[in-house]
This record gives sequence, structure tokens and C-alpha cells, in this order.
Amino acid sequence: MDHRGTRAVQRMVEYAPSTGGLALWVRHHDAGARDDTGPEAPPPVTTDGLTLRYGPGFAALPLAQQTGWVAHEVLHIALRHPQRFLALQAVLGDVDLTLFNTCADAVVNSALSHLAWLQLPEDGVTLDKLLEATLALAQPVEKSLLEWDVERLYRALDDRRPAGGGGNSRDPDAQAHQGGREGEGRSPQASRQAPREDGPRAARARALGAATARDLRPSAAVREAPEAEAEAAREWGERLLRAHAGDGEFSMLRTLLADLPRTRTPWQQVLRTQLARALTPKLGVAWSRPARSYIANQGRNAAGHRLPWEPGFSLSRRVPRLVVVVDVSGSIEEPVLRRFASEIDAITRRLEAGLTLVVGDDRVRAVTHCEPGRSQLAELVFEGGGGTDFTPMLEEADRHRPDIGVVLTDLEGPANYRPRWPVIWAVQAQHAAALPPFGKLLVLD
Repeated sequence: MDHRGTRAVQRMVEYAPSTGGLALWVRHHDAGARDDTGPEAPPPVTTDGLTLRYGPGFAALPLAQQTGWVAHEVLHIALRHPQRFLALQAVLGDVDLTLFNTCADAVVNSALSHLAWLQLPEDGVTLDKLLEATLALAQPVEKSLLEWDVERLYRALDDRRPAGGGGNSRDPDAQAHQGGREGEGRSPQASRQAPREDGPRAARARALGAATARDLRPSAAVREAPEAEAEAAREWGERLLRAHAGDGEFSMLRTLLADLPRTRTPWQQVLRTQLARALTPKLGVAWSRPARSYIANQGRNAAGHRLPWEPGFSLSRRVPRLVVVVDVSGSIEEPVLRRFASEIDAITRRLEAGLTLVVGDDRVRAVTHCEPGRSQLAELVFEGGGGTDFTPMLEEADRHRPDIGVVLTDLEGPANYRPRWPVIWAVQAQHAAALPPFGKLLVLD
């Protein structure tokens, strides 16, 4: 405990022994002026997800401000915001760090804003102000903390589009004037490198957080193996829960957060498991051949009496069938669509399953029978903004007698036909709160 933040950590432990003690689980480092190499003026403290780095100007701050900065950065580490930025970047390909930092700051500042013994920056963004300014959503900060995690918040605010007005903005007002799919016709690398302009939501969020310097400095050095990452998320989640319970009303957490780190089973693994269970060939009773035990005993028991006929089993000869229903009236991000198509191709190839692709919006547009491993899903074009009715698409899918079906959609539309086979509704993370009419929900995050 010989660093510039020592007094601040002591104050945290004095006022909130359990949650303040989270600062003892992180590393502390006094950075010199030569470590501040960014073009912007660095904040007094930064973090890469493992270490707090104190700038030379930190010691000159009043103790209450020092405590506010250290508590802020400790919660960034405890909530694993830098690691989650890298994970989101691996999914989306292009994640704006400044915008993500603003979202993470809003969550942390709101969690600490009830404490009188520390001082947060006066211009710091809070979750309730951010939601009201960008999404016109006015609600108490406690309710916001229970509903919004940093990934969901970032996806809701990131309506950036390629420079020049091309592409497909996620803002509903902008979608009416934007045509095509973002990045269509370009390679994934070109899509990530192309400059993007802020839409209305991103611009308002960026302006609201402009007064606060970016304190998250994620780097490849904090990347972990999937097993270690899951274990670290579990440990930090347990520490936060125990610390909050230990401090009670004196806790640094205003309320238990929706943003608590948690282990997530990758959607690819969930999809593989559910489809494999439904498509794996099953044993059927074969009355034309005896069971092996019947043959071994020559049809008689130990006393020599004849045994009743015991049928054997054989693999079902019917080829398992999978139907993928795609709602092209919505919009699916290109990286997510590519990974979904890759998973479907791999599953059908491995299980040698027949694949029927049903494409439509308010009616069926196309029906294609694909060979295992060749779904051509990645080549679909999503129009966006149109109406959706799942009823005709599900009725068409039922004509092909599938063993299971997957619907790739945003779940905005009626489904007045319920098939007998199981249905998986695959949606992107921004639609995770949608309720499926039946079947299971799978979030492609």
C-alpha cells in the first residue's frame, strides 16, 4: 500500500469496509508523466482492467475527489468493463471506445452517486441523464441500474453509420432514409476500417460525456483464455455480492446492478446442443429382427422354456430435417449473420441433416432446400423496416416436416400458428427483452 491512492483506499475501507475492500484485490501503479502518451489530457487515474495507474496530478486532488476516482476505477475493474469491451469488439468488429467508456462511466457513477463521503467529477455522466438525453427514457436511477448493463446500453446508443450517409443506421428515424445493409459489398476488414458518422443517439451520448476524459485503456494484455475469463467473472461477481451484503446501507453500490459480471454460455454452444439433441438419429424398434439377448439365449430361458419374442433396435433411416426461417424485414449485423451461418453449416454437415431455408417477411419470399453445410445464409440481404408476420412462414416450414426449426428475427410480428416441432427464436442482443410467443429464446450476443 505504497502508492498515490493509499489514502483514498484507506478512506474507502473506513466508510465501506466490504465494498471499499474491493480495492485491495486490484493492482496499483504510480505512472510517470512519460506514461501519458495519448493525444487527450489523461484523467487522474486510468485502468486497463487489472491495474489502477495514478497520474502525477492525482496527489494534488482533495481527498474526497481522490476517493471518488479510486472508487470509480475499482468498480470498472470489478465489473470487468475493459475485458467486456474487448469481448464486444470480438463480436461486433467495430466498437467505439469513447462511446463505450461513456456507457460504462454512466453505470459506475450512478452506482456511487448516493455516497456523501466521496466526490465524483461534477461533469460526470450518470445513467438516468444518459437515458433521458439519448433515448428519451425518464426513469429513476435505481430502476435504470436494475435494467441496463453496459453491453445493452452501448448497442442501444451506437447508431453510427458509414461516412456519407450510406449504410443502415440503427436509429428508427434514420432507418427510413437509409437503404441496404451496413457494409454490404465490402469485406469485413473494409467495413471495420471505414469511417463512421454518429447518428442522433451516439452524437448526444458523445456530447454528454465529452467533459470527462477517457479512463478505460483496454489492451490485448488483459485478454484471458475462455476458462480463465469465466472463472474471473464468477469470482468478481461473488465478491461484489458478498461485499454489498456485508456493507448493507453503507455499500458503495447504490443497488445490485444489472451490470454485475456473470459467466455466459456462448450462444454457439447452446445452439449446437439443442440442435444436436433434436437432429441426432434415434433408435427405432425393429420387429423384423430379434434382440441380441434373444439370439444369445436362443429364445429360451435357463429352464429351457421358450421366451416371448424380443424385438431389436435399428437406427431410423429418415434423414433428420432442420428448417431455418429468416425474417428479412428486420436487420441483422453482418458479423452476427456470418457466425450464425457458419454454425448452421457446421451442424448440418456434422449431423448429415437436411436443411430447408424459408425466407420472408409478411409472406414467404423464397424456399430453398440446401445440402448439408451449404445454407447460403451469409448471402441474404436484409431490407429492414418492413412488416413481419411469422404465421405464413411457420406454416410453410411445417409442410417440410422438420424435427426442429430456428427463426432468425427481431421478434416484431404476430405468430398465429404454433407447430408441433420445437422452435428456437434467435435474436440479437438488442432484442433480448422480447418475449417469444412459444418455444425458446436464443440471444446472439
